[in-house]
Amino acid sequence: MGRATRPKTKRGLARRAQILRAAEEVIGTQGFSAASIAEITRVADTALGTFYIYFSSKEQVFRELVHEMGQVTRAMVAGAVADAPDRIAAERAGLAAFLRFVQARPALYRIVEEARFVDPDAHRNYFTLFGTAYAAQLRAAQDKGEITEGDAEVRAWALMGMAKALGDRYVLWDDSADIDRVVDEAHRMITRGLAP
Repeated sequence: MGRATRPKTKRGLARRAQILRAAEEVIGTQGFSAASIAEITRVADTALGTFYIYFSSKEQVFRELVHEMGQVTRAMVAGAVADAPDRIAAERAGLAAFLRFVQARPALYRIVEEARFVDPDAHRNYFTLFGTAYAAQLRAAQDKGEITEGDAEVRAWALMGMAKALGDRYVLWDDSADIDRVVDEAHRMITRGLAP
């Protein structure tokens, strides 16, 4: 198939988004290997050939979904923490927003997890972009005296790891978990540590 291009019309943008949502559902449920372009277009209620107007391959649509998860997650967390009075409050708001996002779009979250094997560069880029921005926020909070001094990059990756593990355990594996309780407990540990 030829090289796919970005649509220029509202109708084209809407059709491309429709295919992306269908790909999110199909790949996020069945996994990359089992998912087919035919199934994606069936769920999108569009012709098979239409897929290739917008995407050159299943790999491209997968990469696009990982990229989208990164953009949407960063924007959503940034919006959630924008009005926080300080970094400690921002940590709680950001964690809650992230877990609620995973709850709302578990298929997209699963796609990012599968990217570790399907597209390692996209997977690494997703976490690296997030980690870089997170570390910068932590450095700014240190400069303001809102948090203790420390290695902002290590802290950012540790906090990201915590959020990811909590998303797995209390959203993907248990869709009845009390997210507020999980956030309260995790936030208590973030702010007070484990020391008695």
